[in-house]
Amino acid sequence: MDFGTATTYDAITARGEYAGGAIAPGIEISVEALGVKGAMLRKIELARPRSVIGKNTVEAMQSGIVFGYAGQVDGVVARMKRELVGPKGDPSDVTVIATGGLAPMVLGDSKEIDEHEPWLTLIGLRLVYERNVARM
Repeated sequence: MDFGTATTYDAITARGEYAGGAIAPGIEISVEALGVKGAMLRKIELARPRSVIGKNTVEAMQSGIVFGYAGQVDGVVARMKRELVGPKGDPSDVTVIATGGLAPMVLGDSKEIDEHEPWLTLIGLRLVYERNVARM
């Protein structure tokens, strides 16, 4: 999954084929939307709150964003895992990799993320380059 402008979930089969995905609003877009569209709310700093129960509006918004996204990640990923492995498969056989600049915001709170690879896109581009060079 990629935590960028949008939070994107991509499912890759055991054979390395793209099975499909899901797209949700990104963390920063959600913070901005609350500040712009929320009555009496303002844009806040995206930071990890001290606790789930916010003691003021800023902490409450931070809590909703951080822990809400962690819950969203766990819910979407758990469903995708079950769909990938089918009724007789083991969802724990699926490896979940988080990437993108905002992945660290939910890493400690998501139960479904197995690995964090901030350079995943660049690694993929390097692999594509190496395969193309080898064919020449």
